[in-house]
Amino acid sequence: MEKRQGTGLGRFFRLAIILGVALFSAGVLIPDSTLARDLMPWKSPDHAIVIDAYELNIIDWDAMLKDKRIAGFISKASDGLPESFSCTGDHGGDTVAHCKTMWRKYAVSRELYQTRRLIARASGLLWGAYHLARPGNPIDQANHFLDYAEPRDDELMVIDIEGIDAEKYMSLEDAGIFAGHIKTRTGRYPMLYTNHATAKHIAANRDRFPILSRLPLWYARYKPGIRNVFPMGNWDGYSLWQFSSAANCGKRRCPYRVAGTLTDIDVNVAAMNAKALKAVWAKGELLPEKPLERPLLIAAGKGSISAGAGMGVDLTLTGSIRRVSSALALR
Repeated sequence: MEKRQGTGLGRFFRLAIILGVALFSAGVLIPDSTLARDLMPWKSPDHAIVIDAYELNIIDWDAMLKDKRIAGFISKASDGLPESFSCTGDHGGDTVAHCKTMWRKYAVSRELYQTRRLIARASGLLWGAYHLARPGNPIDQANHFLDYAEPRDDELMVIDIEGIDAEKYMSLEDAGIFAGHIKTRTGRYPMLYTNHATAKHIAANRDRFPILSRLPLWYARYKPGIRNVFPMGNWDGYSLWQFSSAANCGKRRCPYRVAGTLTDIDVNVAAMNAKALKAVWAKGELLPEKPLERPLLIAAGKGSISAGAGMGVDLTLTGSIRRVSSALALR
C-alpha cells in the first residue's frame, strides 16, 4: 500500500511539473488571484452570485432562496420610453385595442416588479433594477426608469446597452446623457450592463464617452474564462460578470443551476464576496479616469538621396511611438 501510494504521488508531482512547464512555455502562467477572478469564479464560495430576471422568467422563490451563494437580485424595470395610457391619437401603426393591451401588460409587469422587490428584500437579498435602453429621448427614458423603479438609496441602478447600432439601441452618446440625468436626480450614477464588443468600443473611445467609460461594468460574456480582457480602458475588471443564460445553459449542461428557475435565468458572479459586495452595491461612483494614450514624436527631419543621372529626391522622415502599458508590453 505504501509503495503504491508513493508511486501515485510521484506520478502526480511529475504531472504537475510537466503541466507547469507547459503553461509557462505557452505564456499562460497567471497568478492565483487572477485565476480566481477570471477563470470560472462562480465555482468559488468567495465570489457572490447575483440573479437577474425579466418579467417572463419563472421563479420559485422558496427553492431559489435555499442557495445561500445568492446575494443579490436585479430585476428588469423600465423598457425604452414610457407607455401611453391615454390610447388616443397616433399609435405608430398600433390599434387602440393593442395600445390598451400594452398598457395592461405594463401595469402587470410593474406590479410583478414591486412584488419581487418585496420578497427579495425581506429575504435579505441586495436589490437592483435595470432599464433596457432603446432609441428615443434619453431624459424621458431616465425619468421613466426612476418613476418605474423608485430606487431606494441602498438599491443598484443599471442602464442596459445591448449594442452600438443606434437604430436598435440607445446611442452611446444618449446613454451618457441618461447616466448624467440619473446622477442629477439621485446623486448616484448607474452601473453599465453590456457585452464584450460594446465594452471594447467604449473603452477604445473613452475620450468620446467620458461618463459611460467610467461607470462600473456589468459584463456579459458566456465563456469559462476572460483572461487578457482586462484592463480595458478605464476598467481594470468587472463588477459583475453575467456568465450564464439561455445562450449557454441547457437541460444537459449549464455553468450554474439555480434551483426554482428554468434554464433561461441569467446568473452573474461578483468580483468579491457577499460582504464586500454589499459595501459597494449602491455607491454609484465613477471609476478613476486613466490617462489617454498619446503619440510621442521622437524624430523629424529632412534629407535627400541621389537617384542617379543627376536626379535627387527629397525625403521627410518622421517617427512616433505610443505609450504602452507594462501589462500590454509583456503580452
